[in-house]
Amino acid sequence: MASPLSQDETFEEEDRQITRLDPKAVQPGRSGAYDLEKRRQMEGDPEGHFHKIQLDTESLNPGVNRKLFTNPGRGSHQSYVELNELKMDTTKEQFWQETARWVRFEEDFNEDVEHWDKPHVSYLTFSSLLELRRTMDKGAVLLDLQEQSLVGIASKVVDSMVKDGQVSEQDRAQLLQALLLKHSHPKQPASPSDPLLEGEHIEMETFSVTQERDSAENAEATVVLVGEAQFLEKPAMAFVRLKDPVVLESVLEVELPVRFLFVLLGPSLHRMDYHEMGRAISTLMADREFNAAAYLAESRRALVTGIKEFLDCSIVIPPCEIQNEGRLRSIVQFQKQLLKSRSRPLESQGEKQLSKRPGKVLPSKAGDVDDPLRRTGRPFGGLVKDIKRRYPHYISDITDALNPQVLAAVIFIYFAALSPAVTFGGLLGEKTKNWMGVSELLVSTAVQGVLFSLVGAQPLLVIGFSGPLLVFEEAFFGFCESQGFEYIVGRVWIGFWLILIVVVIVAFEGSFLVRFISRFTQEIFSFLISLIFIYETFFKLFKIFAQHPLLKNYDPPNSTAANSTASSTSNVSYPNTALLSLVLMIGTFFIAFFLRKFKNSMFLPGTIRRIIGDFGVPISILIMVLIDFFITDTYTQKLSVPSGLSVSLEDQRGWFISPMGLEKDFPIWMMFASVVPAMLVFILIFLESQITTLIVSKPERKMVKGSGFHLDLLLVVGMGGVAALFGLPWLSAATVRSVTHANALTVMSKGAKPEIEKVLEQRISGMLVAILVGLSILMEPILKLIPLAVLFGIFLYMGVTSLNGIQLFDRMLLLLVPPKYHPDEAYIHRVKTWRMHMFTLIQIVCLVLLWVIKSTPASLALPFILILTIPLRRFLLTRLFTELEIKCLDADDAKVQFDETLGEDVYDETQMPV
Repeated sequence: MASPLSQDETFEEEDRQITRLDPKAVQPGRSGAYDLEKRRQMEGDPEGHFHKIQLDTESLNPGVNRKLFTNPGRGSHQSYVELNELKMDTTKEQFWQETARWVRFEEDFNEDVEHWDKPHVSYLTFSSLLELRRTMDKGAVLLDLQEQSLVGIASKVVDSMVKDGQVSEQDRAQLLQALLLKHSHPKQPASPSDPLLEGEHIEMETFSVTQERDSAENAEATVVLVGEAQFLEKPAMAFVRLKDPVVLESVLEVELPVRFLFVLLGPSLHRMDYHEMGRAISTLMADREFNAAAYLAESRRALVTGIKEFLDCSIVIPPCEIQNEGRLRSIVQFQKQLLKSRSRPLESQGEKQLSKRPGKVLPSKAGDVDDPLRRTGRPFGGLVKDIKRRYPHYISDITDALNPQVLAAVIFIYFAALSPAVTFGGLLGEKTKNWMGVSELLVSTAVQGVLFSLVGAQPLLVIGFSGPLLVFEEAFFGFCESQGFEYIVGRVWIGFWLILIVVVIVAFEGSFLVRFISRFTQEIFSFLISLIFIYETFFKLFKIFAQHPLLKNYDPPNSTAANSTASSTSNVSYPNTALLSLVLMIGTFFIAFFLRKFKNSMFLPGTIRRIIGDFGVPISILIMVLIDFFITDTYTQKLSVPSGLSVSLEDQRGWFISPMGLEKDFPIWMMFASVVPAMLVFILIFLESQITTLIVSKPERKMVKGSGFHLDLLLVVGMGGVAALFGLPWLSAATVRSVTHANALTVMSKGAKPEIEKVLEQRISGMLVAILVGLSILMEPILKLIPLAVLFGIFLYMGVTSLNGIQLFDRMLLLLVPPKYHPDEAYIHRVKTWRMHMFTLIQIVCLVLLWVIKSTPASLALPFILILTIPLRRFLLTRLFTELEIKCLDADDAKVQFDETLGEDVYDETQMPV
């Protein structure tokens, strides 16, 4: 006897036959939704016969075009599952009642209170899964059934059950009647759902099965029908996969095309819980891997194997009382390992089977993707690839900006870029004695930002000044002063060498070297810069206290002291200046810091919290400036800003810097020796820009237009080299600002655990931000009101927040924490404690060495010493630690964050400094 799996020929023969039924043997449903007499008229058989003929699909459901649902790309649809159970009302009439539904998570209907419960992860009994596997091995399996109505599907299901011996011939009509009963759906809307894990402080956007279902563009449904049918002698099961999905009128609560149908009916048995069996198959069909296996299945054995693989990755909890829910958290990590082993063979199997089907276009494998860091072996080959990869999308880079989210991102990123520009500009002017200051930095940010947005390969990068460059400028200025060189002219020759260096590096495709910069080096560098920020803040505050000490008696203050600049009052000690500066600095820091924490709290709606948190730095600056403005009887040192487009030192320099010297000739030997500091500047820009590009271009962000490491490096360094000729600072890709820009342009799905849908990859937002920053130079009357103490507070904020996400900082704290209180991290549980501490101590030694060098006249050599940590990590540490320990301690495991969890934001994602 032929197996039901190989009955395609039999079904085709039966399609030509007319199945006759007594109209009185099959009673229509109460609502008439599946009235057989009406259906016969619709199908053209008024005499009481129904035929398997080609139907007028438009008459079944007017307005629904079934051609939209014949998508050959199987396995790529969102799966919606609806569980219907056979119920009996007060009049003893049976009907199908929807009791649960799935889109990834389960949502049950509570009949007692008549509303939908919260979505939750499905929990199944082990016996129901085992029984489901046994039933699937014996029941009817109909694959690629060519039917377009519930009547035709039900007829074929009953015929198959009778042929298999699951149902007797005399029960045929009654079983068919049961399958065609009316479907009842709860009329109450889904109640607002809380987060799935209430212990987690996640964004209070709720997950909704209906929202997930309705928002899906290509959803296909699975109908599960289970219940007790006492007229049957034994359980009868059928699994149906339709060749083309079809909308079955009134079966589902929404009009979605149905691809799968599962039927399980039978008498009441002790070992058979039909409700749990229905939940088990529904959970399987909502599972991505099993659903894909069901799409690809060519036999019953493939379905049974899919259930077996589901069981292999399921976790059984012993029947014991769980007194503390926290003890279940270890299950999550264990499940992740099971899922990895499950998905890999399935993907390879799916690709293999799909490749056999004609007309299927498979996505390229990870290894087949055009790697922007792969060397071509030809001069400038990487640069040419970057241009060919990115510029074909140029038109879409303009049109994709026609989105309201882009405008919102421009406003936000403008303040995010302006605050550091003003802060760094003020500190740069102080460290270089105003040879470069706020006006130069604003102009440089605007010009280079516009050019990079128009020409760059990754326009989502935000070009700006950063802490490492500030440290170099301070060191180089001190060197030039000690040697009697003109600092601003020396920068011009560094710029010339920068252009030559970057051309050589790009010609030899040197960007691939970024692969060798591991987390070990990144975190040492980041921690060093954070320490410099924090140290500089308190050092500057100490200088204010030294200049304006707390005395019992003061000389009579100048009446215009409160409005004086630093140069005119540098030798005068004023009362309360130090205390007010301390209040302004600490106040700025705490307001900005706690507003960032408030962003991830549970107070107020999420949109309002995001606005407040994202604009925390400008808000803190505004509040402290207002406080200082209304305290008129106390002097504070203000930001020095020239009026209009003037340079900071109008009497000593202009907008063009002569390479030969301003007031005296620049030494010829220094023109050539400038290659050394040029190498240092290049290393700093290379490190930050390339690693920022890696972070922004993570695969998790689902960007589709690609990046260009070689092109972007050439632009950033080249523009910096030319900028030096005009006395402007060189810039790099600012890590935190770039990540924030990408996050602001990311479109997220709805639900408790949002997923990335796409990123608005375009050039307009970056260009507008740069233009607005440039126009801010006209705000000179306002910028002059900012006390330097406020900028010190922002510097402290940058230093403290930059420590977040640095694993080195976390492990340094663990040196003081007993092992039993260590968090649940791989580098803790997979590595012995003393080995982890030894790794930490090695990084601390490197950090101390870099700090010592930074504090000596040899501070210019800091980038060279930093580079030496790369061979240290690759050659020495691999001898001291095992491969597993290195993977745990030095893995690039930073995840893409979207401010959905308390205390986690873009700073947690970046190991590079601000």
